[in-house]
Amino acid sequence: MPTDVLIIGAGAAGLSAALELSRAGLRVEILEARDRVGGRMFTRLDPTLNHPIELGAEFVHGLTPEIWLPAQQHNLKVTEVEGDLWCSIDGKLQKCNFFAQADKILSVMEDEFVDSNKSDESFLDFLARRFPGENHEEAKHWATGYVSGFNAADPGLVSVRWLVDSRRSDEQIEGERAFRIAGGYQKLTDIFLRELHDRDVQIRLNTIVTNIKWNSGSVEIFANGPQAETSFFAPRALVTLPLGVLQATGFVRFEPELLAIKQAALEKLAMGKVVRVTLCFRERFWQDLHGTPDSRTLAKLSFLFSRDKFFPTWWTQMPKPLPIITGWSAALAAENFAGMSEGAIVDQAATSLSSILHIEKSKLQSQLTAGYFHDWDSDPFSQGAYSYVKVGGEGCQRTLGLPLSNTLFFAGEATDTSGHNGTVHGAIASGQRAAREILESK
Repeated sequence: MPTDVLIIGAGAAGLSAALELSRAGLRVEILEARDRVGGRMFTRLDPTLNHPIELGAEFVHGLTPEIWLPAQQHNLKVTEVEGDLWCSIDGKLQKCNFFAQADKILSVMEDEFVDSNKSDESFLDFLARRFPGENHEEAKHWATGYVSGFNAADPGLVSVRWLVDSRRSDEQIEGERAFRIAGGYQKLTDIFLRELHDRDVQIRLNTIVTNIKWNSGSVEIFANGPQAETSFFAPRALVTLPLGVLQATGFVRFEPELLAIKQAALEKLAMGKVVRVTLCFRERFWQDLHGTPDSRTLAKLSFLFSRDKFFPTWWTQMPKPLPIITGWSAALAAENFAGMSEGAIVDQAATSLSSILHIEKSKLQSQLTAGYFHDWDSDPFSQGAYSYVKVGGEGCQRTLGLPLSNTLFFAGEATDTSGHNGTVHGAIASGQRAAREILESK
């Protein structure tokens, strides 16, 4: 039987849209370039610890229905992140107080731009205007680090208006709280896959879309499949390609080209850079380390922040006492890894961690059993981690997500208009929104 809707991409947006459309009785087919589903959700299993390792998305941010509803319906265990926050400042491990400092600056930003007509500016321009000179130097450092680390955004490019909208959206879902799904995001993906299988939705893996030829009421998609180039036909198609892929010249060609307003929207969005490395050890050697002058041990270490050039942020699996720690490098810090091999990046992670914790690298390496890394920036099917909005880009996510002639539809975290782009739940929401648009176009 003929296909009603072709979906390009089997990430969170594509899978959630396929669910909604198939539930409504439409015949759906998904084309996926990778040899797996999930997109930027990518769970591996460490065989020694028998524990999931996330190479992409890891946390559930806040009480978002897009994730919590299926998790509760299918009895997935979800655990809130707990534990102590530590900072390495001037070579000393101590209790963190930077959140309060950074929040004062971010609150000033929010007060200035909420419901105002002030012109947009970058975060660095905002700091220079409102906190000039060397005053508040410590607070400005941590606030900049937060914007860069959490949003994977260049503080010299990111829109202050977008940052404010994102903060307000997070407040509505208690976004400051972080959770993990037991078994990793693979468990959520498995839920989607089981229902799609039951509804006879075909997912074609290793199918790399090269051309999308469309006119009103008709789409022909050309792709390089496992055997040879092939084509697919449907009256409508949903494009859920990551922003980095859409921005890559010639990677996927649209015939006719995307409208000028969509091209302009693409230019106002940026794909954040992230390098993350997860290190697995024989034991939690950090639990016996002490702070200075704080006499507590790091036994309940959850997050560790520093000014390390390469990996300024680390986290453990708390509240689970597992010998696993993840290093996070985003935005400008991530650019330090340009041209480095996977082995060199994992080695640098060990170097950074040993320096921050004041432990000999050789001792740390003697405990190391595995290092996990995926280069999202060089991955041709993502070309970056997740999106943010540049100065003057207000409304560009909505524009990017607008359908064309009720024929070509768009979803993906970069098209989310609820203030949650860059997240799994934002991607799911965008897929559900696009599915509604397709159903309303019938």
